[in-house]
Amino acid sequence: MSTEAYTQSGQKYRRRDANFELLRVLAMAMVIVLHYLYHGGLLPSAGSPLTAGTVTGAFIESFCIAAVNIWVLISGYFLSQTGVSLRRILRLVAEVLFYTVAITGVMFMAGAGSGTYQGAYGLLEEYLFPISAEHYWFATAYVFMYLFAPLMNKGVLVLTRKQLKFTILGLLFWFSFIKSFVPVAFPTDDYGYGFGWFLTLYLIAAYMRKYDVRILNSGRGGLLVYAVSSALIFALKLAVHMVNLRTGRLASFYGTPFDYNYILCLTAALGIFSAFRYLKLKEGWLAQAVRFVAPLTFGVYLLHEHREIRDRWLVWVQDFIGPIPRENVPLLVLHIIASVIIVFLAGIMIDFIRGTMFRWFIRVMRDTKPGRCLRKLDDSIHRENGGRG
Repeated sequence: MSTEAYTQSGQKYRRRDANFELLRVLAMAMVIVLHYLYHGGLLPSAGSPLTAGTVTGAFIESFCIAAVNIWVLISGYFLSQTGVSLRRILRLVAEVLFYTVAITGVMFMAGAGSGTYQGAYGLLEEYLFPISAEHYWFATAYVFMYLFAPLMNKGVLVLTRKQLKFTILGLLFWFSFIKSFVPVAFPTDDYGYGFGWFLTLYLIAAYMRKYDVRILNSGRGGLLVYAVSSALIFALKLAVHMVNLRTGRLASFYGTPFDYNYILCLTAALGIFSAFRYLKLKEGWLAQAVRFVAPLTFGVYLLHEHREIRDRWLVWVQDFIGPIPRENVPLLVLHIIASVIIVFLAGIMIDFIRGTMFRWFIRVMRDTKPGRCLRKLDDSIHRENGGRG
């Protein structure tokens, strides 16, 4: 996620785009909010009357639900140009494995392990093979997207604009359009949780990057699309809830407005993504801070969504700042903000330590035989990828 810049001596280097890095930070904060609302029981449920807390939760969720799509769009926008290297994939898998093993070990040594796995086989499956076992559904889909990225990049390079456009429209038809307008729960619908939807988002971002497609002519227009899409999600959610509450119908469509592959969720993500394309952060301490924090945000997700922590962290936060004020909306909003800040800062600090350990390990391994072999293999893949990666 970088552009070319120059040192004072005139040497070229790659610098991360602060505007997209800020959007990545915002997207992760939105993810924490979504998890707060879910674990805090602040979302409407079918057949239950609405309360001030659940209406507030539904409203906030409507404006945060695009977070996952935003993250994948950012990845596709840049990976489609820079390519994917073997080192990137290995670092991604190693980061996931670090959290599953390290956190599990720490929790069990502290006597706080939940023991949700079934025997030694379950332990190996869930914590030593987290990608295959979907310890984190997002990480599994994200890694598969990475693996498919070289193939998709070649396709983007070879296909004509019309061919690529029809490919994207075909994917959108099957993954998004049908489920968005037909109130039936299809067995093939993964609600946007599978790597198929991630591949669709990747190609959309790659298309925008290759042809410099500007969905809107200004950042304000992008924010308007995001706001309108999110507001419509909220209105539709309330409408479906009221119909279901009074008639018992639309049960299969109840959660659809909040699915990641719902059409309004996609337009909300495209809107805010477009807005940040026009945003230009002035170089200075803020841009530097964003560039420092953004690469650590994936660790924030891996920490608070670990299976030993995901159902506990909100309880721990409440022990620290007090219980959730469910029916006092202003205090509820402040509680959400404080909780997000606590979780985000904890995740950033832990991932900074993880990153320091990884950099030390890479330096140690660099001149060893396995390190040289890996570097040679990665360089060969880099060359076959046209020098991108």
